Amino acid sequence: MSTNMSGDTGAQLRPEDISALREAVRGPVLEPGSDEYEAECATYNLTCGLRPAVAVGATSESDVLAAVRFAARHGLPVAVKSAAHHIVSAAEGALLITTRRMTGIDVDAQHRTVRVEAGVRWTDVMPRTAEFGLAPIVGSAPNVGVLGYTLGGGQSPLLGRTHGYAADHVRRLDVVTADGELRRVTPQSEPDLFWALLGGKGNFGVVTEIEFEVFPVARFYGGGIYFPGEHLAQVLDAWRAWLPTVGEDMTSSIAVQRLPDLPVLPEPLRGAFVVHLRIGYLGSAADGAELIAPLREAAPALIDLVAEKPFTAIGEIHLDPVDPMPYFDRSLGLEEFSEKTAQALVELVGPESGCTLASVEIRALGGAFDREPEFPNSVPSRGLAYVVFGFAVGAPGHAERLRADLARVMDGLAPWATERNMVNFLSPDEATDPEGVRAVYGPARFDRLAAVKKRYDPANVFRFNHNITPA
Repeated sequence: MSTNMSGDTGAQLRPEDISALREAVRGPVLEPGSDEYEAECATYNLTCGLRPAVAVGATSESDVLAAVRFAARHGLPVAVKSAAHHIVSAAEGALLITTRRMTGIDVDAQHRTVRVEAGVRWTDVMPRTAEFGLAPIVGSAPNVGVLGYTLGGGQSPLLGRTHGYAADHVRRLDVVTADGELRRVTPQSEPDLFWALLGGKGNFGVVTEIEFEVFPVARFYGGGIYFPGEHLAQVLDAWRAWLPTVGEDMTSSIAVQRLPDLPVLPEPLRGAFVVHLRIGYLGSAADGAELIAPLREAAPALIDLVAEKPFTAIGEIHLDPVDPMPYFDRSLGLEEFSEKTAQALVELVGPESGCTLASVEIRALGGAFDREPEFPNSVPSRGLAYVVFGFAVGAPGHAERLRADLARVMDGLAPWATERNMVNFLSPDEATDPEGVRAVYGPARFDRLAAVKKRYDPANVFRFNHNITPA
């Protein structure tokens, strides 16, 4: 009996095909109906499940090559999963390649570079680089995968305003393209593909290995200050006035949060409505304390967790949730955050708003985020002043209400919005809107990406993403 390949491929796999795939790879080959398949397809967002026709747990570059070549022979689209923090499609009818078993890491302290395989997370990298007093451009959630984060740009709450996006410091990528060829991609060897991969996320192939620069940073001054939610207006006003006074070594954001009543939270935060001010500063603790004094004076704090910390504690800046959960999200780029913008945000998410969202955050960018890197890439958010991210927790049965709550906040901020956005923040709803994706990149950048896509993936094999269709 054959396995029906649902989706738009119309392909079918016979038992002998599956057997041949098992012989071609060292990792497991899993079909629907088994507990192992469910575990292999598990995602961070429990509302975005993966349902591929077959999953291959790649253990090496050779497994990836064999899987992509198998997919090409059988007319299957290909999906890729590492840490599964950014899944936008169920990948029905696809061959899914999971990379969590590919965990090689090599740190070259002399040249300040790191090489990692496709399944590595930042939590694996940071202890290794810390041994040499070095730091990568890691984001607010260190438990995400290195590759997905970097291919989408990679915005750090500590190093970004000084050094730019993580993608700006990539030196080499090894990628298996849709034709089943392994390519070593550098700015010199294949500049168009290098440009497209860094910012184009997973549209152009399966990246099996990446090499990037790291920086001599061992500590920082930072963390979060939690204020009672009723002081939102005062904190926003103080933050707005303070932002122009600090340099590129200071990064900050604010989140309006309605926290769950869970024992993992300290007593003052359990079930509380709070304003979470986040600080990441590369200077001394004394200078940092002086710089953020106006923010500390904005309102009485519930808890102040800003202090001198080792770089490996970067996750304490945002304290993003770690465990999988069901949620819906939306994001928006802002050209400005004026007094009127702040007033609108208070009306939309403040104490009298009736807002039910778990978190609405606004991140201040600028600095090196605005500068072109030495080796150009397709990251579309360069020059973006702020990004807003809304997060609603709830099961699929509450989808209509939660999406409406998200839309109310994002639509309310529309007067200050720009079409450009961060690729890593695109929700499943946003990522599956072709015109929206084109707008995020802008016409010229999108057309160039589509031309590269036509060259390396003319059949759109890698389509389960914020898809860039071939020109």
